[in-house]
Amino acid sequence: MADDQDRTASLMTPAKLAQAQSRPRAAASPAAWLDQMASDAGHAHVRRLAELREQMQTQAATRDYTQVSAGLSRLGEALPALDFNLLQARGWWARTTGKSRTAGAEFAAQFERIEAIAKELAAQAVAAQKQQQDSGNAADLSLVELEVEFRAIEKIIDQGARWLQDMRNQLKTRQAEAGGDAQTQQAIEDDAARCEILVARLKLLRAVSSAAQQSHQQAQAAAGRRVAFGQMLQQKIAPGIKTWLARISTLASAAGDEGSPALSLEGPMECHRDLQLAVKQATADCSQLQLAEKAVSESLDALDAQLEPAR
Repeated sequence: MADDQDRTASLMTPAKLAQAQSRPRAAASPAAWLDQMASDAGHAHVRRLAELREQMQTQAATRDYTQVSAGLSRLGEALPALDFNLLQARGWWARTTGKSRTAGAEFAAQFERIEAIAKELAAQAVAAQKQQQDSGNAADLSLVELEVEFRAIEKIIDQGARWLQDMRNQLKTRQAEAGGDAQTQQAIEDDAARCEILVARLKLLRAVSSAAQQSHQQAQAAAGRRVAFGQMLQQKIAPGIKTWLARISTLASAAGDEGSPALSLEGPMECHRDLQLAVKQATADCSQLQLAEKAVSESLDALDAQLEPAR
């Protein structure tokens, strides 16, 4: 019914409205119907926006970056504790005094502590990627529908503004031609009052449209950050941890071998630096994503506040 009213409102020209007003009124007054139509303009789109807002809030509630964020922080803090200087001196004197073996054992112990944190983060990264994949299509669809609905409301606002301009111009003409006819004067006053009803309705619709656009922009920005963060986990963090575990575990094993006087540190140290940089970037990306998700939630709350009086 609301869809029919929206379509009818766009077709009801001021001239047709004047004709309807001049006809004999039945028990169900055409004027009352037109008043209702003006006060309910865009109702179907407002209702759908409310449904979409609830969907998006539900989707947002399923996105939780707490664990992966904590995992990134823990690994970021742990990685600098791996002391490659322990492996620098492995000459004859170090082997003779046993310092080589002690330093190697200490390095291996450091690696084991960080290894557990790195493996935990790798699992969290996989879980975060799966979470994003599972919810991605539904979120994308809601975003598309949100834009469709607020664009439709914008169209109704434009139609309503043109209708008001035409009606007010006709009211001036009818007022000049009315003379002293009481029925004509009453019809003019009714139409003028109806204009004010529509003015109030369009004001509500503009507020809804503006809030919906803001939510759309925030959600779109957050979606982009989710994709970027997912790529960071998939392309940098997961393979970075895998490579780091392989290179450093080999080095840690060799560090305890007294028969290996010289260890090649350049490759492992470069791998270690690469992982540190990746974790630092991913931590910053995750923080920005969490802020973006918070902005989406706040914009959806603001949208709900504008939808309430327009329902």
